[in-house]
Amino acid sequence: MMIKDVIFTLILASLLGLSACGDSKGDRAISGGGIGAAVGLVGGALVGAPLEGAVIGGAVGAGTGALTDEDQINLGDPAWKKK
Repeated sequence: MMIKDVIFTLILASLLGLSACGDSKGDRAISGGGIGAAVGLVGGALVGAPLEGAVIGGAVGAGTGALTDEDQINLGDPAWKKK
């Protein structure tokens, strides 16, 4: 892996890592997508396909977030709603 790929991966992972959950389906879908993309990015980077991993992880995370309610998963307020 080239150094610019590593730097890109670290920057994108740090941005996506700022995600949290929430108490609405929309918040959980957005944050689940961010969390899934970050995990997929790292996992994909390990096998040489960080972009594909991020896309797949984001889709799975967003779907999971949209299909759950706050009783099943709630990691607190999303970063964009913190006071």
